[in-house]
Amino acid sequence: MIKLVPHKTLMMAAAMAVLMLDPQPSKAGVLSLDPGKLEQAQPAGIFELASARKRTRGSRRRGRSSRRAKTRTARSTTPKKSAAGNSLLFGTHETQSSNFKPFKKWSGAVQKMAKEQADLGKFKKRFKKWIVFLDGLKGKDRLTQIKAVNKFMNRSKYIQDNKNWGIKDYWASPGEFLSKFGDCEDYSIAKYMALKYLGHDAGKMRIVAVKDLNLKIGHAILAVYYKNRIVILDNQIKIVADSRKIRHYQPVYSINEVHWWRHRAT
Repeated sequence: MIKLVPHKTLMMAAAMAVLMLDPQPSKAGVLSLDPGKLEQAQPAGIFELASARKRTRGSRRRGRSSRRAKTRTARSTTPKKSAAGNSLLFGTHETQSSNFKPFKKWSGAVQKMAKEQADLGKFKKRFKKWIVFLDGLKGKDRLTQIKAVNKFMNRSKYIQDNKNWGIKDYWASPGEFLSKFGDCEDYSIAKYMALKYLGHDAGKMRIVAVKDLNLKIGHAILAVYYKNRIVILDNQIKIVADSRKIRHYQPVYSINEVHWWRHRAT
């Protein structure tokens, strides 16, 4: 079971991220609406005033026609948003940061992953079954790889951190997970590493710390941005699911090797 980062620490980091990401808006970025100056006609005779009114009505009609034409042009040139697109994780607002100081456990897991990658020959020899499985997926389409990795890793035994490592919350490297198994975040990290080994972009994957609204506990999953949707790899769900079909998770933060994101409900 994942331990969520203390709210005060996370909010301080998120505030720093907002300050970095939300500078004062430049004047050039502000849209100025200038309807123009209306000329006021001086009252003359009845004939002149009637003529002025006709000219005004004609000008208004031409203005409305022009605006309608511009609207039709804008509608025809604006790209339509795909109905299948879901760029926001579980429909939340995100604040991005590259300050990883609040996430020592994740940083430690990344360092351990780097050491395992540095001596890949030794790693392959020790975990031959896992590597043979992954090598067999090379050349297959991305979604097939994602589903196969999720299914393979979910067969691993679930063991809580306090029983496995003697501490309440420990983030294991893939090598440690393959040796001693682990809990939710360890499944997610191992899946992340497996897909990265297969060539998936690390910037399009995130470990997501969520609140399970049904069980009222913290949990961790892997989110993969695949084409125009987000798919979820979860040790509690057998299949790879579209994030829009999962209603009982509330994301707190998500993280990869490039950035982390604070999530807020819309």
